[in-house]
Amino acid sequence: MEITWYGRSCIRLRGKDAVVVADPYPAVVGPTGRGIAADIVTFSHPDDAPLPRAKGRTTHDGLTVVPSSLDDAFVLEGPGEYEVRHVLITGVRTSRDDRRGADRGRNVAFVYELDGMHVVHLGDIGHTLTEEKIGEIGQVDIACVPIGGVLAPAKAAELIAQLDVKIAVPMPVCDDGVCADAIAKFFHEMGAGVPTAPQAKLSISPSGLPDETVTVLLESRGKV
Repeated sequence: MEITWYGRSCIRLRGKDAVVVADPYPAVVGPTGRGIAADIVTFSHPDDAPLPRAKGRTTHDGLTVVPSSLDDAFVLEGPGEYEVRHVLITGVRTSRDDRRGADRGRNVAFVYELDGMHVVHLGDIGHTLTEEKIGEIGQVDIACVPIGGVLAPAKAAELIAQLDVKIAVPMPVCDDGVCADAIAKFFHEMGAGVPTAPQAKLSISPSGLPDETVTVLLESRGKV
């Protein structure tokens, strides 16, 4: 499996059976055939009109994509259990704040079973997890976690510890200057020392998963 980060909370998972894109936004979609493409698209915090499969609707952050290179993708935006193109997906209801969504609304953490591994994309989550939510998410190998937004670096590290993952992939969701400090604090909280140089993508197989939690910083492949 290959994991690529496109800025914000947009992650692409390329597996043998399918390509999954989480939280795409207009600048990475582009005209049909020219932007990022996928078989499956998930949105962690869609508005009333999520990214379309039909012309003229809007993305989860309110920006129009006409036409879309994701027009033919299977779109998921809510909690539940799904199977698409041999990919098992579980959506777990969470929130974008620590007050059950009272301040910033709801969120969905998606777990994808792809190439024999489980990846959780936490979206714009704003809190640590209850035992119930940990159970719903289940055992995961890799976690993509937002950094620099409402979730403080220490809380993000605590969230990674709760999930007991093998690889943590931080997703900086703020301005570069602020994010650099947040990433440094996150690496410190993870016991990973100073941030490593970002890599273009992460290619991983079940046999390549580390024994202890490793933090992998990716460079943005998109234009935010």
